[in-house]
Amino acid sequence: MASHSKADPLTTGQREYAETDRMMDMKQILIFGLFLVPVWTSKCYEERELTEAAERKLQNRFPQPADPLTTATSGSPASCPVELYQTQPPPRDYSGRSLSPWRYIHVTKEDHFPTTYAEAQCLCSGCILFQDNSQHPEHSLSYNSVPLTQKRVFLKRELCSDGNEKVKRYQLKPVNVEVAVGCTCVRVNYS
Repeated sequence: MASHSKADPLTTGQREYAETDRMMDMKQILIFGLFLVPVWTSKCYEERELTEAAERKLQNRFPQPADPLTTATSGSPASCPVELYQTQPPPRDYSGRSLSPWRYIHVTKEDHFPTTYAEAQCLCSGCILFQDNSQHPEHSLSYNSVPLTQKRVFLKRELCSDGNEKVKRYQLKPVNVEVAVGCTCVRVNYS
């Protein structure tokens, strides 16, 4: 005859039944959730409704940060402004005072909402340093300028496959996009 401890009054069969019952409850919750999520996210919109729906969703569910003032367009040449560190007083903003200065450029993604946003672009490959207590800065390649990124939620426009070929309809799918928000100076990685 098997002895049972006072702390566990259930028999082995009862424990197995309780565990099976608990697993069934968890599966039902998971299946319910899988069916419920597409109802929330898969509404299809006609082209004329798309911008308004995207703006409403961004405002209510995915608030966007204010874009900084852009100083250049994507593709325009960038140069390391070492001479500005010698002749001008430092500006108030971090981007111009940093040892790894940056500017903001416009980025456009036609199939995303918002379709344009500002992104930081490092101006130097190295860092601006004042060596040996000198008052003269130099562009040092002993260090690297690297972008600091942040994930932002965008709504991506995707064609719905609802069988209606006459009218194109789209759904808005939330996607994470890495956006450069500034630059910093780091030691060179030799590996």
